[in-house]
Amino acid sequence: MKTIDDLATEGVAGKRVFVRADLNVPLEGTTITDDGRIRAVAPTIAKLSALGAKVIVASHLGRPKGAPDPAFSLAPAAERLGEILGKGVAFATDTVGESAASVVAGLADGEVAVLENLRFNAGETSKDDAERGAFADQLAELADLYVGDGFGAVHRKHASVFDLPKRLPHAAGDLIATEVGVLKKLTAEVRRPYVVVLGGAKVSDKLGVIDNLLKKADRILIGGGMAYTFLAAKGHEVGISLLQKDQIPVCLEYLAEAEKRGVEFVLPVDVLVSADFPDLKTKAPANPELVAADAIPADKEGLDIGPKTRELYAAKLADAGTVFWNGPMGVFEHPDYANGTKAVAQGLLDSDAFTVVGGGDSAAAVRLLGFDENVFGHISTGGGASLEYLEGKTLPGLAALED
Repeated sequence: MKTIDDLATEGVAGKRVFVRADLNVPLEGTTITDDGRIRAVAPTIAKLSALGAKVIVASHLGRPKGAPDPAFSLAPAAERLGEILGKGVAFATDTVGESAASVVAGLADGEVAVLENLRFNAGETSKDDAERGAFADQLAELADLYVGDGFGAVHRKHASVFDLPKRLPHAAGDLIATEVGVLKKLTAEVRRPYVVVLGGAKVSDKLGVIDNLLKKADRILIGGGMAYTFLAAKGHEVGISLLQKDQIPVCLEYLAEAEKRGVEFVLPVDVLVSADFPDLKTKAPANPELVAADAIPADKEGLDIGPKTRELYAAKLADAGTVFWNGPMGVFEHPDYANGTKAVAQGLLDSDAFTVVGGGDSAAAVRLLGFDENVFGHISTGGGASLEYLEGKTLPGLAALED
């Protein structure tokens, strides 16, 4: 896999370099609430700019329906990128239309432009190879070289991720190179004990990674909404908590497999519950009730792990050599249900382990709860991509860069 340094040796000055970034940031209106992904890719863009390239940045944002939608415009992300870079960033109001062509044609060496949301074009996400390829052809006309640095999208077989690098000389950006290096430490170069912490809403989202990590991890700690399907599998009442009944047989299989392999599979022993989901906008007090994990009232919903579970999980993290964490322990956006997620983050910091925060809500929680990002071993920009890599899947965006 070529890198930007390889491109620099060959020379990029004066060339149009298409950077597939991941600027998929959360927005409230036009206000960015977490700019972590923009800050993560900015060094690659700055490096190419300093080398004299004409940098064309493209990304998706949200899930528009293959047509322009102002709610998903990348304009706020382009503005924030300019602030981080400390220089003006041009913005094209389309992706492959007149505005994009004009903006790209007007770039001087070292200047940067951002194209409008790739997913405003149906060809970006099409499952039809010909339609996707036709859109990739249009994108290729804008550039001379391709740099893939949107790690959060490399598990998608999309035009800008998979098809475009086949049409241009290509290389991996510094962010992707870093992400892949970190993930290798979680698969081939593991320092033990290897502890995996999994949370989030749905157990079905994590089945593949659990299946694969049962062969590699020493301990797996479960929290978040997915924990209640495992508790139900053990025969416990879970009230109105998140529950995927159809996944109970699989959960039973994993519990049995963990016991067979000698892998500690740790579930909550107490939880915070309520009959009402908290108001995440006003953050009004929720008055949660603490109950044992095997005694959730039939009319209550589990919304965070309790203090005994927090202590238990901290102890299970204390002697770890490597920790991978993906998914919050509860509704961390509300202060009454943030302590479980906060305890896991603190547990990572208190250990001497190589720690990886697996993107998505976990990364957002770290920032929202006030932790210094730099004290973790690595905070990934791609939760879904990280999980699929750990499942052992081939990621289309990485495979395209390896050609």
